[in-house]
Amino acid sequence: MGWNADDIPSQSGRTAVVTGANGGLGLVTARELAAKGAHVVLAARNPAKTEAAVQAIRAAVPGASLEVVTLDLSSQASVKESAAQILAAHQQVDLLINNAGVMGIPESRTVDGYEMQFGVDHLGHWTFTALLLPALLRTPGSRVVTVTSTAHHMGRAVNPENPHLEGNYGAWRAYGQAKLANFHFGLGLQRDLAAAGAETTSLIAHPGLSNTDLQTVSVEESGGGASQKFFQTLAQRTGMSADDGALSQLRAATDPTAPGGGFYGPLFVNNGRPVRKPIFRRLGMNRAVSALWQVSEAETGVSLDLGTVTG
Repeated sequence: MGWNADDIPSQSGRTAVVTGANGGLGLVTARELAAKGAHVVLAARNPAKTEAAVQAIRAAVPGASLEVVTLDLSSQASVKESAAQILAAHQQVDLLINNAGVMGIPESRTVDGYEMQFGVDHLGHWTFTALLLPALLRTPGSRVVTVTSTAHHMGRAVNPENPHLEGNYGAWRAYGQAKLANFHFGLGLQRDLAAAGAETTSLIAHPGLSNTDLQTVSVEESGGGASQKFFQTLAQRTGMSADDGALSQLRAATDPTAPGGGFYGPLFVNNGRPVRKPIFRRLGMNRAVSALWQVSEAETGVSLDLGTVTG
């Protein structure tokens, strides 16, 4: 049978923050954590869509403990405001699920001038995680789970000389870079947490090929490009449901045996029950992580040096 949502232990008394919790994998993740008793903070951009998600969760989980925080990962100002709102309400945070993202879209820039996919998928989560670290570090057994993709295999490590791919943009090149950044971020954060002796751990997960609204949004925002339509059709015909696709990040977040630095994904690459996956591409990883830290701090002005974070 394999690991499934029934295996999630009680989350009673715990606070979980889920980015992009108003649709797809994020909505399922929020619902399942709420069903196990967690207080779930839905951090998402679209208020109307988020309200619909709240109603859907409460219909499935009567009495669900939910909180809404508006989060636009394409704006560093919004990220900082959202994190401040969460910190004002919660001294402790048990789970941070960095789930939100955009995929395979035409070249565009965030309000801060970042390439959109790198800016949303990585730099927004970089700042959000850094600012929430004090609450995470105060919480025994807390975890950060960053969602990557099998697309990280086609990505190249961030080049400090051209992190936004100026003059060299491709929708899937940028997506691969962003998802490899997620991969390196999750592992680099665990390296730093372990070196600092922190009880907080960092894990990564990928959902395989899942039929979610991420595919539809990519088609809409690309104007219906051929590659986006192909992946949308593939996901609709062969992809897992959002309920199944979310299991990898749920296992990374809640399985008591999941270790810091663990990587979870479907058994058969893009389909199947969630299992711990091997970490490939280790050669040069330390150099790639260091470059990512350098770029992220320079671009955002936000440090993720645990030596400066007070727990």
